[in-house]
Amino acid sequence: MKSIRIVLSLVVFLLLLTTHALAGEEATLDTGDTAWMIVATALVMFMTPVGLALFYGGMSRSKNLLNTIGLSFTSYVIGSVLWMICGYTLAFGPDVAGVVGSLSHAFLNGIGVNDLSGTIPAYLFIVFQMTFAGITVALISGSVVERMKFSSWLVFATLWLIFVYSPVCHWVWGGGWMGNHGALDFAGGTVVHINAGVSGLVLAIMLGKRRGYGKETIFPSSIVLTSAGAAMLLFGWFGFNAGSQLASDGIAASAFLVTNTSACVGALTWMFVEWMVQKKPTLLGLASGLVAGLVGITPAAGFVDLFGAFAIGIGSGLLGYLGVAVLKPKMGFDDSLDAFGVHGICGIWGAIATGIFANPAVNEAGTGLLYGNPNQVIIQLVGVVATIAYAAVATFVLASITKVATGGLRVSDEDEIQGLDSATHGERAFMLQ
Repeated sequence: MKSIRIVLSLVVFLLLLTTHALAGEEATLDTGDTAWMIVATALVMFMTPVGLALFYGGMSRSKNLLNTIGLSFTSYVIGSVLWMICGYTLAFGPDVAGVVGSLSHAFLNGIGVNDLSGTIPAYLFIVFQMTFAGITVALISGSVVERMKFSSWLVFATLWLIFVYSPVCHWVWGGGWMGNHGALDFAGGTVVHINAGVSGLVLAIMLGKRRGYGKETIFPSSIVLTSAGAAMLLFGWFGFNAGSQLASDGIAASAFLVTNTSACVGALTWMFVEWMVQKKPTLLGLASGLVAGLVGITPAAGFVDLFGAFAIGIGSGLLGYLGVAVLKPKMGFDDSLDAFGVHGICGIWGAIATGIFANPAVNEAGTGLLYGNPNQVIIQLVGVVATIAYAAVATFVLASITKVATGGLRVSDEDEIQGLDSATHGERAFMLQ
C-alpha cells in the first residue's frame, strides 16, 4: 500500500507540473503592454485627420485647402470602416497561398473581447493596424490634390485599401510570402511608404498636371499649417514606430530613440543642402526633411542602432531633396505635394538601408550587411521591387476602373480654376471678408 501511495503521489506531482507548464505556454494579457499600445494607437490615429491633413493642407493653395484636408479625413474614416468589414481579415486572416488572408474574419467574425494577440487584446491589435491602413491611403492623396474629383477619390481609396494595401500588408506582416522570405519591415517601409508613394506617382501621371504647373508659381496656402502638421506627425510617429514592437520593452524604446534621431538628422540634412543650393533655408524644406527622416527610419526602427539612425537620416534628407528638387522637374510629372519624392524614394532607401544596418545586438530577428549578412540586402531588394511592381500595376487598373465608374478622374477646368473648396464642398477655408 505504501508503494502504491508513493506511485500515486508521483503521478499527481507530474500531472501538476505538466499542467503548470502548459498554463505557462498560454498567452496571457500584459497590462503594461496593453496600456502602451492603447497610447500608441491613439498617437497613430492622430497622424491622419490632424497631422497629415494639416501638413498637406498647408502646402496646397488656399482655394483647395479644405478639399486637401478632406482627402486625408475621408481616408481615415473609409479605412476605419473597411478594416472592420474585410481589410483586417484580408491582411491578417488565415493565409491563402502566401498572397492574402481568407475572409474567415470578415466583420471580425470569430474574434472576441477576451481573445489575445500576443500579450495585448486582439481588438487592440486590430485597431492599431487599422490606423496604418487609414494613413497609407491618405498619403497617396498628396500626389493628386487640387485636380482629382472627390467622388473618384472615395471610390479609388475604397478599392485601393481592399486590393492593394491589404494584400501587401499580408505579404509582410500577416504570414505571407515576403515575411516568410525573411524581409524586414518593422513599421511599414514597403507596406506603407513604397506602396503609397508609387501608387501616388502612377495616379498623378494618369491625372495629368495641374493647370499652370511649370508655367506659373504655385504658392502654398500656409507654411505655418505645414510646419505644425510636421510636428504633429513627428509626435504621432513615435506610436507608429515604437508601437510596432507591440510591447513595452527595450526594442520599443530603441525604436523611439532612433525615430527621433533620424527625423532630426533628415531635417538638418535637407535644410543645409537646400541652403547650399538655393541660398535660403526654408521652413518647408525643414519640415519636408523631418518627414523624410521619419519615412526612412520606419522599416528599420526596431532593427538599427544610433549609427544606423544617423546614416538613414542623412540619406533620407539628401535623397528626399533630390527627388523633389531634381528628379520631379527633370521627369516632368506633377506629384503635387511630393508623396513619391518623400514617401516613395525615402521608403525605398529605408527598406534597403534596413538590410545594410540591421544590428542583431538591437534585435536578434534582423542581421544586415554590416554585421555579416549580405543576403539581407538581396531579400530587401526583392521586397522593394515586388511592392513597386504590384502597387504600380494594381493602381493603374483600379484607377482605370474608377475612371469608368465615376465618369472621369479629374475635375472640370472651371472647377479647378474656381477651387475645389467652393466647387466641391461649397465652403471656404478662411472667411477673411
